[in-house]
Amino acid sequence: MAHELDRIALDETALKTACAIPGPMWRRLDVIAEAGSTNADLIARATAGEDIAGAVLIAEHQTAGRGRNGRTWAGVPRAQIAMSMGVPTTDIPAGAWGWVPLVTGLAVVDAVAEVAGVTAGLKWPNDVLAGPDRQKLAGILAEVASPASVIVVGVGLNVSLDADELPDPAATSLQVLGAHYRDRGALVGALLAHMARRIDALRTTGGADARLLEEYTARSLTIGARVRATMPGDREVVGDALAVDEQGRLRIDTGSDVAVVSAGDIVHLRPV
Repeated sequence: MAHELDRIALDETALKTACAIPGPMWRRLDVIAEAGSTNADLIARATAGEDIAGAVLIAEHQTAGRGRNGRTWAGVPRAQIAMSMGVPTTDIPAGAWGWVPLVTGLAVVDAVAEVAGVTAGLKWPNDVLAGPDRQKLAGILAEVASPASVIVVGVGLNVSLDADELPDPAATSLQVLGAHYRDRGALVGALLAHMARRIDALRTTGGADARLLEEYTARSLTIGARVRATMPGDREVVGDALAVDEQGRLRIDTGSDVAVVSAGDIVHLRPV
């Protein structure tokens, strides 16, 4: 079992100090004991008229976490990072909004490498995979909050979960991977710092530039693989994943044409 020190509560005051909150990117940070879904809570705040741009909400226990296509899951108290961020869309072209969840994935990869010494890769569009069997270490969900046009992006990262606590056999955690450092506060701080840097770069370049495309490709486990994409309406596309474009969409060579997929469930079939 995980050592009890891995399950200590997050220190909100210390996090604010370490992350220099309020600051130019993150203006507010709240740690709460429990939430159904941190994404849903932030969106509800926006609906009620609150300015959630730059807001960070972390739940020690998430009981109805939200995934793609309406899927829900429950966490283990203080064993994960369940966090949502209100990303302002100022100076990010609407055509590049699809890159917000993708750069979030890059921020997660950078944070777990920096703090826990774990090498991870990205499964388009919203999973972080790690370990020899490429199991799910983290998931990402991005939603637009109206009418504020703030992108609420949630991250669920498995930290000190033991093997028997994982939500399914395809998942893993830093604990299971044998990470030598599992301080959730340090992980949150690193993630917010890398996220701020990534969003600032999107603004500076006006979207995804050649450098970002190259970096994402290097971290991607999807590009170069044979994949099956299942889209709304149960439409399927099978082919070789070629690239991610300037809008964050996946380009798949089916053999007869190149399909452009903006959203869907991806299954890696085999390497090309």
